[in-house]
Amino acid sequence: MKASIESNPFERPAMADKFLIVGLGNPGKQYESTRHNIGFMVLEAFARRAGISGKTESKFNALVGTGKYGGKSLILAQPLTFMNLSGEAVSKLMNYYDLEPEQLLVVYDEAALPFGRIRIRPSGSDAGQKGMKSIISSLGGNNQFPRLRVGIGAPPAKMAMPDYVLGKFDDQERKDLPQIIETAMDAIEAWMNTGVEEAMTRYNGLELFSG
Repeated sequence: MKASIESNPFERPAMADKFLIVGLGNPGKQYESTRHNIGFMVLEAFARRAGISGKTESKFNALVGTGKYGGKSLILAQPLTFMNLSGEAVSKLMNYYDLEPEQLLVVYDEAALPFGRIRIRPSGSDAGQKGMKSIISSLGGNNQFPRLRVGIGAPPAKMAMPDYVLGKFDDQERKDLPQIIETAMDAIEAWMNTGVEEAMTRYNGLELFSG
């Protein structure tokens, strides 16, 4: 989500049809297009689809865009705290907009999922993902909020996980990324429009590049 000079005024509607979608990643040029930033990439693409621009909001320490899409009121956010402190921004946004956990969706990378797979869940542990660990901690240990994991695959043998997730996608992966991001955006819309159970049924078993 690219920053814009103009902000969109955002009135707080009733809880129904109001959602906070957070993409996880690390700010800065050196982290662009790395595997750990797939959450940022999905959110930026979704912001373009929804026609929502963002601006840096110092009170949240995040890049935030607000607006309407498909009859829903959306808050789109990229924490600017670096991955390990993502919860700081998320908790401030949740409190400011008076949101319940079920109104939050967090999008992030998952090395335990093959590249080309996504998985949406209504709740769960952080599974070692430090951004999610920070968010759960910031919400008082509450892990009962939806999340969309985007598979990046496991690192090659003998490669350390930090080196892998902070590395760039290879040439073939870059060619395949648009389809993955498009599918992730469709899954976000399914969650918004029909709920997490329907989104799980439609997207959790989907293999984009099988065979």
